[in-house]
Amino acid sequence: MNKLKVGLLAAVVAAACFNFSAAVPDEGMFPLSELSRAGLKKAGLKIKEKDIYNPGQIGLVDALVQVSGCSGSFVSPNGLIITNHHCAFSAVQLASSPTHNYLENGFVANSYEQEIEAKGLTIRITDSYEDVSQQVLDAVASISDPIQRIETIQQKREEIARAAEAADPTIKAEVSEMFIGKSYVLFKYKTIEDVRLVYIPRQDIGEFGGETDNWVWPRHTGDFSFLRAYVSPDGKSAKYAKENVPYKPKKHLKVSPKGVKENDFVFILGYPGRTFRHRPAQYLSYQQQFLLPYTSNLYEFQNQQMHLAGKDDKATELALATRIKRNANVMKNYQGKLKGLRNIGLVDTKKAEDEKLAAFINSKPELKAKYGSLMQDIDAHYAMVFADAEKELWYNNVYSGIRLLQIASLVNSFQEALGKELNSSKRENLFRININQFKKQADGLYESYNKAVDKSIAGHMFQQAYQLKGQNSIGFIQNKGFKSEQQAADYIQSVIEKSDLNNQEVLYTRILKDAASLMAYKDELMKLQDALMLETAPFREEQKRREGNLNKLMADYVAVKEQFLATNFIPDANSTLRLTFGNIKGYSPVDATYMEPFTTVRGLIEKGNSGAPEFTYPQAIKQNWLDKNFGNYFKKEINDVPVNILYNMDTTGGNSGSPIMNAYGELIGVNFDRAYDATINDFAWNESYSRSIGVDIRYVLWIADKIDNAQFIIKEMGIGS
Repeated sequence: MNKLKVGLLAAVVAAACFNFSAAVPDEGMFPLSELSRAGLKKAGLKIKEKDIYNPGQIGLVDALVQVSGCSGSFVSPNGLIITNHHCAFSAVQLASSPTHNYLENGFVANSYEQEIEAKGLTIRITDSYEDVSQQVLDAVASISDPIQRIETIQQKREEIARAAEAADPTIKAEVSEMFIGKSYVLFKYKTIEDVRLVYIPRQDIGEFGGETDNWVWPRHTGDFSFLRAYVSPDGKSAKYAKENVPYKPKKHLKVSPKGVKENDFVFILGYPGRTFRHRPAQYLSYQQQFLLPYTSNLYEFQNQQMHLAGKDDKATELALATRIKRNANVMKNYQGKLKGLRNIGLVDTKKAEDEKLAAFINSKPELKAKYGSLMQDIDAHYAMVFADAEKELWYNNVYSGIRLLQIASLVNSFQEALGKELNSSKRENLFRININQFKKQADGLYESYNKAVDKSIAGHMFQQAYQLKGQNSIGFIQNKGFKSEQQAADYIQSVIEKSDLNNQEVLYTRILKDAASLMAYKDELMKLQDALMLETAPFREEQKRREGNLNKLMADYVAVKEQFLATNFIPDANSTLRLTFGNIKGYSPVDATYMEPFTTVRGLIEKGNSGAPEFTYPQAIKQNWLDKNFGNYFKKEINDVPVNILYNMDTTGGNSGSPIMNAYGELIGVNFDRAYDATINDFAWNESYSRSIGVDIRYVLWIADKIDNAQFIIKEMGIGS
């Protein structure tokens, strides 16, 4: 979940973009421009707010990084980064083989030279940001057509970003939407492309508890990893190369092996992904009725097929590991959200809030004149969404599980691009220019491709499609005239079996021999993908129209809601840098049960005694524990080494890897999860059940020092044994 520097236009962003008022809520993923209003000092912060973030000066935010879709932080002056094990998982998978299985056995580098390329990972550091809302909104001020509106907004956002990159070629730029249809901020990032694996704990430490413990407290997972950022000798971002040198960050965090105790003040900096708290009740109804159950059921089926494929084949198991892990994480998260929505009746609560909002609009003539039809218009929008939700979900997911269909789409797109050039020699030149980029994309798909898995998932999806009728029917499936679900499944499985795209070598050496060979090739799978694209095109256009319409509706909804609540209005998370704060704190998820905020090595060993495979752990842990070889990482209040910690901070996906800091801005842990009851945080936050989970830095250091003998890392962070 990024980093700041000179040019962070705090006052502009605060006034023009976020429209805060005086009251401060308990919840909050605060933009850094609003730290002075967040009440940090009153809550327990011992350093100055300017020590965290101060435009034009160096602060703690300069130690923050975005690690692909996660967060992380520099913990040494030589570019050493701490993040989560699950954030580095895909790179560890790509570096592993049955012979060198770093995923299972872990990896420790004892020198820079031993560090391994972390393929697929990039580091982003936030450089600056500024409000560009007026530029974006001026571009659509006279546009009423919803499709034109949404396209123009996107074009303007891209235009502003491109202009920023042209003005400073050393940065990458993005314009992020802070409130739908209402406010936009230009973020500038420094990007580091050469990232390396430094220290990865073994899988039975980094993933202890597996999916059984995922989203669960109490937890005993060593979810941490160490990476390093590298740049060219002249300090510029560069691709992986032996001559590159460790990056020198402006700031790195001091690690505190003293840790924290219950009720201590703590705060997190990071890049929370997406929250949806400023949406109407109908949005939550859609989640509860359609998206959450459909997606969790589909991912569960996909994982069953992938587990079967890798059951007796270690190479296949490794190839599919990242897909399985991502699916399982989303599946359990969605199941938790679904349970939470039902248990606390959030849809009904939102409906009641929206009814009060409607009454507020009608009570004031000036608001009624401007927003009188707003709630009815929102109703009408979601009525259309609900009517074809089943078809939309099928369209949105048919590609995700069928890798060969994605490869067919790549080949078709390449053919289409070449077909626009009628001159054969120019077409061949175009082919040569783009072939490497094509292969790079295809390589990523083939890495986790398994024909048996593809056929099973495709058969399942086509059985689903056969069942859809009326407004939700899938036209090209119905046109095939299948007589049964099984016939539909048999058809797609046969098409996959016969496609030459199954064989990566055949694709690269024969089909992609030259432009003429590519243009001459067409199999049944590619024809099917063409048909699917033709069918979905008008639906995608309709979705774009709806998105444009919703863009305006949500801008009005947020504007009038701000007036109604007259309170601190924090924008939903959107993968931009935020701060949240709170306390180390347990909770009571059910009657007569209090969950303590610390777990211990003793608890880990007790779980291991169950004999369940997900609770296996290195015997060195038990031996060091029995020998009381705790070093300086022992916490006397719990008579043990603390493993995981619990706190009431406001986090979501993207905060994985975020540094947890004490009142003095020192690193005391790494955020990695939420309690199951808190999966609903994305829709609503509540002090009674919203709890996040981190790995205690004392456990990180104990494992590194006493179990894995990672003295290179310990010394670099300035920690004495």
